[in-house]
Amino acid sequence: MNASPPQSSESDTSGLVAAITRNQSDGSLAKFLESFRWSVLSAFVQPQMLQRGHLLIAQGDRDRKLYFLESGNLKVDIHTEGGLVQLALLGPGTVVGEGSFFSQLARTANVAAYSDCKVWSMGPQDFDNLRRQNPGVALALAMALGAVMASRMLDLSNRITVT
Repeated sequence: MNASPPQSSESDTSGLVAAITRNQSDGSLAKFLESFRWSVLSAFVQPQMLQRGHLLIAQGDRDRKLYFLESGNLKVDIHTEGGLVQLALLGPGTVVGEGSFFSQLARTANVAAYSDCKVWSMGPQDFDNLRRQNPGVALALAMALGAVMASRMLDLSNRITVT
């Protein structure tokens, strides 16, 4: 018997789907994952409201959740020997946490709410349930997340090599 995450009135992902669709920046989910797949994915994500300043992901943690940003902004930074380095300011329709989700390694950066935010989380067990119940959508999501990671890596290497 396949287990599904519990449904509630809060699992309306229409705002998230709209944010993803509007975000046409390089490396966005909209470029790699068709919006119709979210009708299936909505059963495997949980909403969370964050207040400005809330630390969503801590550098060094071993949490493997993915977070999809519906509204607000998330700030990504890392602690280095030279101090704090801001890597990105993420807007609605983006995903964060995909590196640890795939690698099972510790988080490499901090992610905090730069403003009040609404995020949707998907943990490894949620993804495994999705994989068992709808392998085509799970594969499409995995491929989209891989494309987002590759795009971010290319963007970072371009920023490092341009002086």
